[in-house]
Amino acid sequence: MPSPPLALPRILYTARTRTTGGRDGRGQSDDGRLDVPLSPPGSPRAGTNPEQLFAVGWSACFIGAMGLAAQALGVTLPADAAVDAQVELGKDGDAYFLGARLKVSLPGLPRHTAYTLIKRAHETCPYSKATRGNIDVGLELV
Repeated sequence: MPSPPLALPRILYTARTRTTGGRDGRGQSDDGRLDVPLSPPGSPRAGTNPEQLFAVGWSACFIGAMGLAAQALGVTLPADAAVDAQVELGKDGDAYFLGARLKVSLPGLPRHTAYTLIKRAHETCPYSKATRGNIDVGLELV
């Protein structure tokens, strides 16, 4: 039975992946551009884990959102802007949870401008929106 369409006003892109084997498996995209072995955090096996993939996706998206905020403010996002994302997997009793910290580097920008970009990016980044109120998130200008 096909899934009903999502209630998004306008879909810009759809990522399609298939994962087999869970944390000990493999993740692949339908276009063949992504093909990664998976392993649990701390495992000596080759492969990445879902927390690392989430951290990379969020930090890349966050830089894009800062670029849009910079454009709206009429400032130039530094070419060497960077986000170090830390995604933590935690456990409380039988429940698992995530936490995240984004350490943002915007060299050359005045601190007040950098803080404004971070604030606006956190308001508009789809990853930030998806996690808002669901996980503990820390933002830091470094």
